[in-house]
Amino acid sequence: MDHREIFSDRRDAGRKLAAALKIYAKEKPLVLGLPRGGVPVAFEVAKALGAPLDLLIVRKIGAPSNPEFGIGAVVDGAEPQVVMNEDIMRMVAPKPAYVKAETQRQLAEIERRRAVYLGGRKPLSPRGRTVIVVDDGVATGGTVRAALRGLKKAGAAKIILAVPVAPTDVLESLRAEADEIVCLNARDDFQAVGFHYADFRQTEDEEVVSLLALARG
Repeated sequence: MDHREIFSDRRDAGRKLAAALKIYAKEKPLVLGLPRGGVPVAFEVAKALGAPLDLLIVRKIGAPSNPEFGIGAVVDGAEPQVVMNEDIMRMVAPKPAYVKAETQRQLAEIERRRAVYLGGRKPLSPRGRTVIVVDDGVATGGTVRAALRGLKKAGAAKIILAVPVAPTDVLESLRAEADEIVCLNARDDFQAVGFHYADFRQTEDEEVVSLLALARG
């Protein structure tokens, strides 16, 4: 195994991350995994902490002329939140009707994905709770940033970001968004999340559905 590949797979990363998060078990946290790759990691964390597991689906709101250029995001939850990048909004100046329509489209996609993964089970509310947000790693931090801001707007009492690996500079930029950050391997020489796993094959929908069913059981 290369010196960068410190995790055999996502489940292994989850077990190692869970060991670092044991101190939060007494706070009866809610564990939220970012699908799809974050779910196997989050499953191990939730199992070790005896905590409920749910999904946190984030959908980008793209600019009118360039859907890949995010002007904001819709964050799944009992009370879905819309998080806009105000600087980019001022620069792009999209029409309010476009933003409203695109927001509704992404909310519908979140509902569709939740139905696939959870059979339409309603999201667990983060309001007043300690919430641990888990992914298999952070690269640019865009999705995670939107997720954390959405949870704050939704009334989470305490937000902990927990990831196996991330770039040091991106973690620093996220510190204002979370109450605490737990990262097992912060890298100055970060290149890609997958470099730190021996097995980084794509997480399939079937695995997400299976793990969420096991967690409920």
